[in-house]
Amino acid sequence: MKKLALHWQILIAIVLAALAGSLSGTDAGIGALRLHAVYEFLGTIFIKALKMIIVPLIFSSIVVGITGIGRAGDLGRLGAKTIAIYLGTGLLAVLIGLVCVNVVRPGFADGEPVGEQLALHAGTAEVAASLQAHGGIGELVGIFERMVPENVVATASNNGDILALIVFALLFGFFIARAGDEHAEPLFAFWNAVFHVMMGITEFVMRFAPLGVFGLVAAVVAETGFDAVRPLTVFALTVTAALALHAFLVMPLMIRVLAGVAPQRLYRAMSPALLTAFSTASSSGTLPVTIECMERDAGISNRISSFVLPLGATVNMNGTALYECVAVIFLAQAYGVELSFATQALIVITALLTSIGVAGIPSASLVAIGMILTMVGIPIEALGVLFVFDRILDMLRTSVNVLGDGAAALIVARLQGERTALADAPLGERRHR
Repeated sequence: MKKLALHWQILIAIVLAALAGSLSGTDAGIGALRLHAVYEFLGTIFIKALKMIIVPLIFSSIVVGITGIGRAGDLGRLGAKTIAIYLGTGLLAVLIGLVCVNVVRPGFADGEPVGEQLALHAGTAEVAASLQAHGGIGELVGIFERMVPENVVATASNNGDILALIVFALLFGFFIARAGDEHAEPLFAFWNAVFHVMMGITEFVMRFAPLGVFGLVAAVVAETGFDAVRPLTVFALTVTAALALHAFLVMPLMIRVLAGVAPQRLYRAMSPALLTAFSTASSSGTLPVTIECMERDAGISNRISSFVLPLGATVNMNGTALYECVAVIFLAQAYGVELSFATQALIVITALLTSIGVAGIPSASLVAIGMILTMVGIPIEALGVLFVFDRILDMLRTSVNVLGDGAAALIVARLQGERTALADAPLGERRHR
């Protein structure tokens, strides 16, 4: 028999956890060993493993991504347009998520925070004090002060100072690209090797996700029953609505205005890639299909697609950035904490920057979310509740990521003067020629 896919393993683990937690409660056990303690142990080990890989994975991936952009031979106008579009669409996606989560407020039910229903143990005052200690609640200028690290080594050893580490990674990657080949080649090779090793460790940790998810979900159900279902469903619907707004309102407007193409033609051309992205939840795994769709059905030149699309699979994560923002604010709401403008601005900036360094594999964004939680002072243990609906939301946000890559490639091609098949004739006519 073929090995069961990871997402099916996780779904089965969630079902078994719900049954185990509801049957055992918090008191059942075997001798002196309580089952609830076993659930908490499994969940704690998994969360610690995620925290372990945060700094090296994010730092190496950002350095490699930025260096790759700077070393690209066609970085000039083509690169500038591509990066501007990716940053613009990413920022719009995060802002849509920010508006939706503040309007719907899924972390509150009947005016009360849902932390107790989600078995989040820290109190509102404790979390608010942690936010204050991490500088999350304060003047906006404080955010920019925190971007400059006093000691890079100390910053790397402190998960709460991630923003400064990201800025240093951006600068480090940028100046590697500007160094001569004699110095740039070994540095790029080293950090590229570190990135691939960390990808391997991440995939290894995710193999144990079913056990970790089982422990996290079973512990919540044992404590609260099925009270967590309603707030998590509202959260999942909020994320879905925000992704839909970005995919079916913002992106079509950009395609129409900047590319002069009817959006439905691009959607039709990209349908195989979007279905692949939805089923695999991997933008990197979908890349070959995306390139084929954009070249064969959209009529974009290989010169454009070979530069824009691989770059997009690395740095353009619209759906992921949106999800990170909504998830962090939802958990803050669940603790009953009202985030200030400065804190939300910090979350927006960090979600946009960390989405650059998120690996294009299933559930990799959870690492970035854990990093943001730690940075602003929200207990990272709260990350466990997101696993319940993470798989379906991962499939949706990956589809949005891939759609953003295709839209950017089309817009760049049109701005570079290419006519493309979508602008010249309906897709059906192109296929039957």
